[in-house]
Amino acid sequence: MSEPIRVLIADDHPIVRQGLRTFLEVQGDIEVVGEAADGAEAVALAASLDPDVLLLDLKMPGLSGLGALTELAARDLKVRAIILTSVSDRADVAPAMRAGAAGFLYKDVDPAALISAIRAVHGGQVLLAPEAADAMLDGPNPATTPILLTEREREVLTLIAAGRSNREIARELLVAEKTVKTHVSNVLMKLGVQDRTQAALYAVRHGLA
Repeated sequence: MSEPIRVLIADDHPIVRQGLRTFLEVQGDIEVVGEAADGAEAVALAASLDPDVLLLDLKMPGLSGLGALTELAARDLKVRAIILTSVSDRADVAPAMRAGAAGFLYKDVDPAALISAIRAVHGGQVLLAPEAADAMLDGPNPATTPILLTEREREVLTLIAAGRSNREIARELLVAEKTVKTHVSNVLMKLGVQDRTQAALYAVRHGLA
C-alpha cells in the first residue's frame, strides 16, 4: 500500500480546521499532519513536518496566505499548496498562482471534489475552481481565436498540463531540454499567456489535457 498523502491545514478559524481534519482523516489515503492558525505558523510547520499538500486560507492575521506562498518559495519548500478560501475576489487568483499555488478552490467546494483536488495536486496537476479558472483567463474568449500550435507544441502543452518539468518532457519526447524550452516559449507566446500555469489552464479548458 502506498504512503498516505500528508496534509497540513492552515486557517485562522479553529472550527474550519477541525471540520477539515475530521473529514480528511476518514479518507484512507490522507493523513492530516498538522494545523496552523496563520501564515507564519503554516510556513514553520511546512518546514518541520514536510507535508505533501498544504490547504491554505488566503485571509489570515499576520502573514497572509499569499505571504506564506512567497515565503515557502523563498525557502524552497516543495509542499504543493491549494488555496482554500471563502473570499471570491477574482483579483486574488492570479497573484496566488504566480506565487506558487498548485490549486485554488472556494470553501463551498463539494467535499468529494476537495478530496479529488488534493489527490490531483499531489500527483502534479494544477487545479482551479471554474470561477478561478475564468478569472485567470479573463479577456477575449480564446475559443473565438484559433490558436495554431504544431503537433509537437500540442504534445508539449499536454505534458505541461500534466505537471511535467522541462526535463521530464525532454525525456518523454526524446529531445534535448533546450529544445523543450524553445517549444514552451513558443506555446506561451502563441496562447498569449504569461506562465505554465495559465498554459495548463488553457489546455484543460480546451480539452487538451
